[in-house]
Formats: sequence, C-alpha cells, structure tokens
Amino acid sequence: MLRTDPEGHGPVRFGPPLPEDGLPVLPELSAVLAAAASRGGQEPVGGGPALREAACGYWARRGLHCDPGRVAAAPGAPALLLALTAALGGDVLVPRPCAAWWAPYARLLGRPAFHVPTPPESGGVPDPYALLETVRRVRAEGGDPRLLVLSVADDPTATVAPPELLHETVEAAQGEGLHLVSDETWRDTLHDPHDTVLLSPAEMLPDRVTVVSDLAGALLPPGWPAAVARFPAGDDAYGLHARVLDVLTALDGRVAAPVAAAAGYALAEPEPVTARVRAAVRLHAHLAAAAHAAVVAAGALARPPRSGRHLYADLSPLRPALAAHGVGDAQELEDFLGARLGMPAPGGHRFGDGLEAPRVRLSTAALMAGSDSERAECLTSPTPLELPHVQRALIHLQSVFDDLRDDAQRGEPQR
Repeated sequence: MLRTDPEGHGPVRFGPPLPEDGLPVLPELSAVLAAAASRGGQEPVGGGPALREAACGYWARRGLHCDPGRVAAAPGAPALLLALTAALGGDVLVPRPCAAWWAPYARLLGRPAFHVPTPPESGGVPDPYALLETVRRVRAEGGDPRLLVLSVADDPTATVAPPELLHETVEAAQGEGLHLVSDETWRDTLHDPHDTVLLSPAEMLPDRVTVVSDLAGALLPPGWPAAVARFPAGDDAYGLHARVLDVLTALDGRVAAPVAAAAGYALAEPEPVTARVRAAVRLHAHLAAAAHAAVVAAGALARPPRSGRHLYADLSPLRPALAAHGVGDAQELEDFLGARLGMPAPGGHRFGDGLEAPRVRLSTAALMAGSDSERAECLTSPTPLELPHVQRALIHLQSVFDDLRDDAQRGEPQR
C-alpha cells in the first residue's frame, strides 16, 4: 500500500487487497488444481468453454440467465474493470467510499473518476439525487460520464444496499444513459441471507448492466486469481464484449489453466464448496459482529456489517484521543492502528473518503490468525469466539479501542 509522498501524505495510488478469508485452502479445490497442474497449454482469452459454461450455471442459479458467448473470464476483477473502462470510454463515476481498486484503473487510462456520495444507510450505491447532480456538473464542465461502478454487497462498508435505493439509483443512471458495472464479488457472503434482500442491478436493467465477480470473494483463495463478467444481451453489448476481449488480448489477460480448472469446479458449486462457503460466512459474521460491538462500545461509529469479511469504522468521536497520539488524518490513523492492533487497518482515503476523515477498514481474518489447525478449528467450532487464539485477538482489539475511549473521556472538560 504505497502513497506517492510519504511525508506530505500525497494522493493514494494503490489500495489494499480484498479482505482474505484467513482459512486453509479447501482440500477438494487443491486436488482439482493439482490434477490440472500438468496442463501446459493456455486458456483462451476470456476463458475456455468449460469455465464460461460454469459461470453461466452459477448466475442462472441466482436468477441471472446468460449465454456463454456473453461471458468473459480474466485473472482477477481488476483486469476486467480495466478492460471495461477502456472499451466504454468516457469518464467514470464511483460511490464514495468505494472498493480501493476501482478508481486506479480509470486513472491508469487517463480517465477522471468522480466520487458520488452514498446515503447514510448503506455504501456501495450512490445516492440517486447526488448521482444526477454529479452527472449534470461533470457535463457542464465538459466531461463525458459513461460508466457507473457500484456494488450492492459492498467493500469497504460491508453493507447491503436496500432494493428501493438501488431502484432509484439505477433509474437515474438509465435516464442519463450510463452503463453500469455491478461488482458482485461479495454477493455470496451475506451474514443473514434469510433477513437480507440482495437485488442485482442486472435484474432491473438487463440491457445496460455488466456483472463482475472476483472469485476471491467466496469461492477461491486470493492467490488463485480468477474473475468472471456477465455481459448484457443486445447488439451494443455484443460489441462491448468483443472490445473487452480485444483489451484482454492486448494485456494477455488469461486465467492460468490450473486456476481455470479450480474456478470451474468452484462455480459449479458442488457440496464441498457450498459447505465451505456457508461455514466461512457464518464464521466471519460472528467475528464481524464481535468487532463491531467492540468498536461501537468504544464510541466509534460503524454501520452493522451485513456481508463480507470486514467492517468500516469512523473514529470521529475519538478525535481528541487520536490528536493526543499525533493522529490527524486517515493515513496517520492507518499507521497508528496498524501498529497498535498488529493487523492492517487501511485508512478511508484508500477508498475515496477524504484524507481528513478518520476512517478505517478492519478485516476479520486477522482475528483468527494462527496455525493452519487453529484456523481450521474456527470453521468447525460451534463457539469460535471462545477459542483461545480468537479470544485473545478480540480482547486486544477491544483494549485498543477502549484505551482510545478512555483517553477521549479524560480529555473532556469537567462539567
């Protein structure tokens, strides 16, 4: 995680990686990868037929029917977003905050990335009125907004946007002629799927939404890079698919053959994969809830995490304590909490928030750090928060935030 000017806290160019699951690789996945390790040939650009068919089956089970000819695979979602941004042209709109890897690909292509505020209840999807105002302003200044990137299940906020908000935002985007990229990397990590409604923009606007999913969200280890994109129907989308493949060809953006085999197996969702996903989601939901309780009890602000393996905390109420430790912005907060917690705590400036806002993303995988056997035990234990190594990590997290709360209270004037 580099910044261009360490002393002056200059513009952030590269963000932190996706939050990892912190778990040993599923043995069945390892076996598939190992069996394909002798394959020396290359996968076609955009993925071979087996991988694309598996992706279609995955989406069909979620109510998003597609044709293998309208699917593309790449070594990670960043390659797909880069290719889509290049193929669509124009300026890019993203929520504030947003996934750390979205905006850099627009900048890499020399395209402005305009951040649009999100409403108080959730992140990932821009406020529709703010979106319309941003589009109007950008056009008035000579810009050409064409692409809106959003995520219903969000990194960094770990929230899930309500369907009514999504409807309004998608209608606003449609009215302005924007193409939407829906990053659905975290859609399979809902903490309470029976009480959380996740609606894909592609269900609402099938002709103008491209769905992108990085399999590191729920199905593959992050070190095995693979992602898939589902393109909409229609002649315009056919041309977009072709242009994206052209860009991937120029980048030689191919999924490695053994990884493609593992990705196809995971996308088919056999019982070992679905059981692991359920267990991992349940575990990280427990960890996220415990971390959220500790952060809020100390006086910080955080929306309740509903998806993913992270939460997003705003430490504005603890500013006096942070100032006493020499922490005046998000980069200094990142450095301070990273050292105190012994785990990465990327600041909100990496996700498009202002440098002056003391916000951080905390990942839950760090709360179960230990040996392979200890991490595997977290999956099978009925009470993972009571395991000694997890308990120690949670106590340490709570103590760091409690110390900040106590420092802030000591700094308050007597009444």
